[in-house]
Amino acid sequence: MALFDLAEPTAAERCEGRLAQPRCLWLTLFDPEPRHSGELLYSGGLIDAAAAAGLRLDVLATARNREAAGEEDGSVRWWLIRHKPRKAWRSFVSFLPYLADRGRDLAKVEALRRLLARQRWDGIVFDGVSNGWALPIVRAHCQARAERPRLLYISHNHEASLRLRIAGIESNPIRRRLRALEAYKVSRLERDLVDCADRVTAITPDDRQLYIQRHPGKRIEVLTPGYGGRIRRLRTLTPGLPRRVVVVGSYAWIAKRRNLEEFLVHADPILARAKVELCVVGDAEEAVLAQWRQRFPATRFTGAVEDVTPYMDEARLAVVPERHGGGFKLKMLDYVFNRVPILALQDSFAGVPVRAGHSVLLFPDHAALARGMVAAIDDIDRLNRLQESAFAACRDQFHWRCRGEALRTAILDA
Repeated sequence: MALFDLAEPTAAERCEGRLAQPRCLWLTLFDPEPRHSGELLYSGGLIDAAAAAGLRLDVLATARNREAAGEEDGSVRWWLIRHKPRKAWRSFVSFLPYLADRGRDLAKVEALRRLLARQRWDGIVFDGVSNGWALPIVRAHCQARAERPRLLYISHNHEASLRLRIAGIESNPIRRRLRALEAYKVSRLERDLVDCADRVTAITPDDRQLYIQRHPGKRIEVLTPGYGGRIRRLRTLTPGLPRRVVVVGSYAWIAKRRNLEEFLVHADPILARAKVELCVVGDAEEAVLAQWRQRFPATRFTGAVEDVTPYMDEARLAVVPERHGGGFKLKMLDYVFNRVPILALQDSFAGVPVRAGHSVLLFPDHAALARGMVAAIDDIDRLNRLQESAFAACRDQFHWRCRGEALRTAILDA
């Protein structure tokens, strides 16, 4: 039985749908509020931007901290389904990867069918490969109509290559085979989504090239995230700042945890000897945090915090130590717009217009990165040049408004 009743649209709503705002059905994995991870920031930002650009959205998602059944918020109507994500082991017998299988249940399927039948949609948005469970239902709906909605697939990563990399770094042979199976299922689902979509967006130029290799002729455009956080118009680092390095992130995902652990193996003793404080800001399971605190005693782990900006304000530099995971790093924008100088691994981020040696310092491996942090921590003049150059390069490049206009064009432009 459905968790809510989808009444037939009123005559006014039908008129509004035809004559005023184009209507889109937006499928996303989770309610993006509160936005504590890159995935939620990207989805929530795009939803806000699309609505601000004149699209009227009905968003179907799994509930997190709030419940809503047809609740209107400006031009967005929320349909949030309360259910427990499916267990990972159940996806072993499913044609879907766990990435998509976790977001599917009978109530959500029923809600989707009712929303599809409720009215004529101008567009249907698959916000990430996690919503691929809905593809057969949407495809059948489109085939039954002479005037079908336009389908848009918004990718958060080039998932096929990413999942293969994650399988490759797994040391346990059994888990490695399971991750390889997941990678195969993800690749197949991603291919089907791209094939069926009228328009595809990639989160970085590198991802776009990967899609083009497999789907020549498909119209694929880059849709990097916007930035809606705090912007420090002026900041000058001084020797009075603590000799502190900050790493901001969310560590619920195994790839993120592995990145951090590989870095800390090198950085924790090197920074301790140099009397440089490393502060890791972000959520992780308490058991994981306890293990890290014991294993890396010179590093401070805050766990989840309401506001990361005070930690950036008290840091001389920020570090991006990620070898695995690819894609766009939203924390890069946090660092840039809060004017924290950045040190990173080579090829650890994409889509941000910073230049090696000019607006960011890049290093070939974790040990070199840790040594580079020690070498740079007291060069205040150089750190100020780095943050000024990064801010200037990104200042006009990450407006959410432009992302919303691109989404509207993707839905309406034949």
